[in-house]
Amino acid sequence: MPRVPDPALLGLAQGWCALSALHGRIEGHIERALQAGHGLSVREFSVLDVLSRQHDGEGGHLRMNEVAEAVVLSQSATTRLVNRLEERGLLTRFLCTTDRRGIYTDVTPAGRALLAEARPTNDAALREALREAARRPELAPLVAAVESLAPATAAASA
Repeated sequence: MPRVPDPALLGLAQGWCALSALHGRIEGHIERALQAGHGLSVREFSVLDVLSRQHDGEGGHLRMNEVAEAVVLSQSATTRLVNRLEERGLLTRFLCTTDRRGIYTDVTPAGRALLAEARPTNDAALREALREAARRPELAPLVAAVESLAPATAAASA
């Protein structure tokens, strides 16, 4: 006798599929825009953005494991990504003065300049991808949920 799927689990699976589809659409749209306009991948932009925001805050830089955690990549993938950005002169790494095992990563002035150029492209591509996804009935509720997370001023300017 075939097993009847649990309706709650079926609903969760459908929700996960929709979330995955929304993520893929948004990431693909932003990727194409950043590559075409600035020669950056979404992940490269994310690393520059995370490090830039950290620099503007209290810490000034992040350890490699913190970068990996912030951009949701494995340690090895993050190292390869940081290597590429460092070779392009967009990041720099240096040893922690209090713990020689620790390696910090920071954005260079060239990285900050490229990030500043790319941010409007990223933001416009995100808005456009969300508008397109909102037209799909299965994605519209997720788009609304994402948009509800934005501060009122950001949502008003969209």
